[in-house]
Amino acid sequence: MRFQIEHRTAYHYAGTASESFMEARLTPVTDDRQRLISRRLQVDPVCNIHAYTDYFGNHVETFSIVHRHQELILTSTSVVETVPLEVPRAAVDITVAEAQQLYRADKLKLFEYVATSGAIERTTELEELSRSFFPPGMPLGQALLELNGWISQRLTYQPGSTQIDTPVTTVLRTGAGVCQDFAQLLIALLRPSQIPARYVTGYIETDAQRDAASGSGEQHLIGASESHAWVEAYLPGGFWWPLDPTNRTLAGERHVKVAAGRDYHDCTPTRGVFKGTTSDQLKASVSMRRT
Repeated sequence: MRFQIEHRTAYHYAGTASESFMEARLTPVTDDRQRLISRRLQVDPVCNIHAYTDYFGNHVETFSIVHRHQELILTSTSVVETVPLEVPRAAVDITVAEAQQLYRADKLKLFEYVATSGAIERTTELEELSRSFFPPGMPLGQALLELNGWISQRLTYQPGSTQIDTPVTTVLRTGAGVCQDFAQLLIALLRPSQIPARYVTGYIETDAQRDAASGSGEQHLIGASESHAWVEAYLPGGFWWPLDPTNRTLAGERHVKVAAGRDYHDCTPTRGVFKGTTSDQLKASVSMRRT
């Protein structure tokens, strides 16, 4: 599938900002499941944009505006082509115990994705719940899919029910959240069983398409109008398996990956600081259509 994506982010200041400093992770990746065909970032007011690759391999753009302005608008336009997901059967058919042994042999490379991080806490409750999903003799792929489905059933997708810093344990207790919460709860239940997992941000085509000839339709997917989040679990052999607990599915052709990290803090789409006024209002929107 080929998509044209426009991600618009607008900051409107309460007064006049004298300076703004910003970094953005808005560039879709090129990997074995998708290809970035074109990309452009426009910033208003116009300024110089600098780019670098961060520690986790994400493309980052930074810029500063050092004169007075009342609003800051970023428009990121991309064309991306996605391909069907091909899963290595041997990696998902291996048992949990066998997989954990292979993970231990590669623990230095994978350490950051099994350790706690800023938004992924570890508690006795989470550890006990994690063990219940990963008995040693169960096939790894089956265990991952069952946990992915359990989170989809356990939580209700409810915009506004959580904040950006709501703890995973609170989400588990209240049973409501958004895609960020679904993803971070899944990670919090994978890592205590020593299964490496990373947080992914990107876009999702939520509107179902219908084949007029056959009458068959696609699944309607749940996601935010600004961006979506899911999880990649590491399979023995080096394959990152994308799981979308919000939709109880694998991330496939209708998902476009932008960035990944230990949790939300490592791949926030935009963040920055400004001087000269007290507050700002953020509005973000995403248009994603097939071409």
